[in-house]
Amino acid sequence: MAHTLNDYLTLLEREGLLAAPVPADLDREQPIALVSCDSRTVVPGTLFVCKGAHFKAEFLDMAQSRGAVAYASEKRWPDSPLPCILLSDLRRAMALMADLCYDHPSGKLKVIGFTGTKGKSSATYYLKSVLDAYRSRQGKGETGVISSIDTYDGAERFESHLTTPEPLDLQRHLAHAAQAGLEYLTMEVSSQALKYHRSLCTEFAAACFLNIGYDHISPIEHPDFQDYFTSKLKIFGQAQVNCVNLDCDHAPEVLAAAQAAGKPVITFSQKNPQADVYASSVRKEDGQTVFQVRTPSYERELRLTMPGLFNVENALGVIAVCEALHIPDWAVYDGLVRARVPGRMEVFSNADGSVQAIVDYAHNRLSFETLFRSVREEYPGRNMAIVFGCPGKKAFDRRHDLGEAAGQWCDRVYLTEEDSGEEDTLAICREIAPNVEKEGCPVQIIPNRGEAIRRAVLDSQWPSILLLTGKGRETRQKRGVEYIDTPTDVEYVQAFLQEFDLIHRLDPASPAKAALSVLPALEERQGETWVVYAPPEGLSALLDGPALARAGARVVLVRPQGGELPPALSGSGVALSAGDGGLLKRTDTGINVRPKVLDTLLAGGFLPVLTGSGEEAAAVAQAMKADRLVLFVDGEPSLALGEDRQVELLHMNLIKADELLKEGALPKPTADALKLACRGAEGGVKKNVLLPAGEEHVLLLEALGQRVMGVSVTP
Repeated sequence: MAHTLNDYLTLLEREGLLAAPVPADLDREQPIALVSCDSRTVVPGTLFVCKGAHFKAEFLDMAQSRGAVAYASEKRWPDSPLPCILLSDLRRAMALMADLCYDHPSGKLKVIGFTGTKGKSSATYYLKSVLDAYRSRQGKGETGVISSIDTYDGAERFESHLTTPEPLDLQRHLAHAAQAGLEYLTMEVSSQALKYHRSLCTEFAAACFLNIGYDHISPIEHPDFQDYFTSKLKIFGQAQVNCVNLDCDHAPEVLAAAQAAGKPVITFSQKNPQADVYASSVRKEDGQTVFQVRTPSYERELRLTMPGLFNVENALGVIAVCEALHIPDWAVYDGLVRARVPGRMEVFSNADGSVQAIVDYAHNRLSFETLFRSVREEYPGRNMAIVFGCPGKKAFDRRHDLGEAAGQWCDRVYLTEEDSGEEDTLAICREIAPNVEKEGCPVQIIPNRGEAIRRAVLDSQWPSILLLTGKGRETRQKRGVEYIDTPTDVEYVQAFLQEFDLIHRLDPASPAKAALSVLPALEERQGETWVVYAPPEGLSALLDGPALARAGARVVLVRPQGGELPPALSGSGVALSAGDGGLLKRTDTGINVRPKVLDTLLAGGFLPVLTGSGEEAAAVAQAMKADRLVLFVDGEPSLALGEDRQVELLHMNLIKADELLKEGALPKPTADALKLACRGAEGGVKKNVLLPAGEEHVLLLEALGQRVMGVSVTP
């Protein structure tokens, strides 16, 4: 249904959100095609919302140029000719306008919301698994989900970056789900979403309060626990049925708030037999968690195949919601048995099981202590280590609480990057470390997350259990104001467990398994052109070149000195050595490269080895339009950046590289190599990498995407 500007103004007037009279010349009958706060999505007929601490006048100018007809804001932008709708509470107004724009989509499907300090993601995916099993037997497709892990609404599927989206995004997803006929959508509802009205107007068929702990207390989140707790309780006012965990802290207040909402309440517990949904006889059996459950509708045994005895609490919340939705017990059983949650309690093992690793999202004191308690019970006698960090500019109390809890429970602690944002990773880790050390636990600070995980794995003493927390399967790290693509904790730990096995020769099949694991990455290198500048003493780098060529890459090696080649290299289809046949030489005006001849040699399966300098290697890379220029330097180039800046500058663009060079703080060999990398980037080479000459097979590790140090520059 199309709405006019008058519909939005009437809504805002009724809710008392207009801070000034509406401009008299405003055309109230103007049709509104879209409400948007993103100038890039504006279409003709858009009502534009000026939102955010970093909002700039240029965004409003762009919105106008794309066809916005008016803007809503808490302040006037006098340079804009567009009419201004001045608001007293932009967040609340935006939620109301979003709901109107998409015609109250939550009323057209069953939306279920989970809130709590921990377990929201797991409970959300458990319920989705149950609902998918229920719909599958009816010949219907999967249900929707909005979580901190990913989002699926029937039209879009992507990795999420907020627990609960902003209102315009949220209502768009709900509208997509309704239009796609998903029938059910399960979502996490954060305290921030409830406090700042992101989920306002969303009608929940059922809401579930899992637990409450001390978290998210900071100047930009909640000023104190009471504000955090009160925000969580707001969900009860939006639901048709409310489900409450009688075992959580502050349970009497939670139950009272749910009852005060005037809607049916379903309680669940492992301790109180009077609860509507009650679990008993919880035990481990054949690697599964088994328990007996009694509900108003049935009594039966249920099973969880995901590790973690604490997940029974999440399962009970799901069972209570299923009672509210009248989902049959067979669907509950099938869904819980099959339930998997990406990046939550995922277990990985080395060849003989002596070293096991758990990837989990635990990131606050309540989830840490719950995880530690469960792991100690399920993996008795193992040396327990943890790799974690704390985010920048929020939840500052975690730096004390997580450090203290880790020190109390763990045998080894490795502190590292975890979305440091605009704060310095090293400074955050140094703030956490004393809280670990005061508990008598050894701690290492390794800002690079991949290197920290590698160190934790290789330090393992049998039998060990390693916990990688806070990131799950997330593929990005927040550095500064940007999100940078990185390998996941799962990718890191799988690679390093294989390395552990190879070092200790634990499994005769390990080489074959390792080969199988790297084939997909090697396939991605087929057809790529690599120019590698390797010093004479870097024999490992020289030998990696032919191996990379045999995998299908086009490799050109450049050496600073001529002379005889190592025997292992001379038998690898090498085309040239000293002399180079005039393919590469200095001229009065610069460096002359004959790419056509090199292309001919590469096409014939030869591996050209040229004699030249680093500058000449960069010239070859530009002339060949190479995908990658690799420059070997003495030592670890990332260490030359300074320990406090390693993570920030491991992957940099030309602007950052130029700024770093202008600082003049780098050792000369590293600075010279970085200048060549910049030259390659300026010449169109896609990736320009500095790698340590002394490390074995570092070129192949770079090709496989398993290199966790080094420095790279992109255009």
